[in-house]
Amino acid sequence: MTYLGEDIKKLGFGLMRLPMKDNKIDIEQVKVMVDKFMEAGFTYFDTAWAYGESESATRRALVERYPREKFQLATKNAAWINCKTREEAIAQFETSLKNTGAGYFDFYLLHNLGEHRTKVFDDFDMWSFVQEKKKEGLIRHIGFSFHSTPEELDEILSNHPEMEFVQLQINYADWENAAIQSKACYEVARKHNKPIVIMEPVKGGMLANPPEPVKEILRKADEKASYASWAVRFAADLDGVITVLSGMSNLEQMEDNLSYMKDFTKLSDSEKEVIETVQEALNSIPLIPCTTCNYCAKVCPNNIGISGSFTAMNFLTLYKDKDAAKGQENWLVGGHAKKRANECIQCGKCEQVCPQHIAIREELKRVSKELL
Repeated sequence: MTYLGEDIKKLGFGLMRLPMKDNKIDIEQVKVMVDKFMEAGFTYFDTAWAYGESESATRRALVERYPREKFQLATKNAAWINCKTREEAIAQFETSLKNTGAGYFDFYLLHNLGEHRTKVFDDFDMWSFVQEKKKEGLIRHIGFSFHSTPEELDEILSNHPEMEFVQLQINYADWENAAIQSKACYEVARKHNKPIVIMEPVKGGMLANPPEPVKEILRKADEKASYASWAVRFAADLDGVITVLSGMSNLEQMEDNLSYMKDFTKLSDSEKEVIETVQEALNSIPLIPCTTCNYCAKVCPNNIGISGSFTAMNFLTLYKDKDAAKGQENWLVGGHAKKRANECIQCGKCEQVCPQHIAIREELKRVSKELL
């Protein structure tokens, strides 16, 4: 498919979760993965200043080994990480150029907009900075990645029509999820006619090993197809999608993805019905019915991260991965300067305003027991 004048296949190589050896990125294995990816005709690589040594690994495994015009490289600016001045935020761009040795970036993103993070990009006027770099030829296409509400996405795209694309978290599990709102965010991007890069199609690997009811449905539909293939193809099937990023960590994952994406075909009507059945199965698993309206947060005298705690707890219920659920809690609660569930003073004010009538105090006790 051609988007923004670029000929890009529907699978992108996400370079955030690269293979490790002796606590370092295994460059030799990354080289093999890059070679297989390129040999199959795929060209889109996604890294970021914030991904540790990923940019340097990209230089060694890709940039130094292939002609620059043979691939598209995306990286990102995370101005909200420890930047106190505009100059510090801008310096990330120069660091990325040095780390990758790429000369220019085909796609450059303002990284992880949403909530308090958006204001940092506004305060430093990073919007004009990326436009300047585009005029200089150091960036070909400007956009941003986003984690927040469809309302905020609509506001950003209305204020910044110069943005050429948007990167969104989209997968079949989060499609109707009240906390992520993948479908609603997708629809906002489509309303603004912005091409979409999809991240987290396999939900950080969770949909490669989904809950047992989901596995049963997918095995019955096609016993030869990997669980991950259903998730990636669901995302790639959507209209307006530039590419679907898969954070491949080993050769096995790479070969699996290439096997069904090399000659990508859209989902058949029967396959769409399978996905709908899977979504119904996920929705039938008993979860805390939090919609993240955050009315509770407005009345909590102790600033407890209630909705973030519940999102993490629901993650544990669905995927049985305690480490990942703890990571969710750490990001959604600690990362947003909220107090933890075990600091609840049991006043009950939250329960008086909860539209879902959740027994919030009891659920916070459960979060404390399971995740803290």
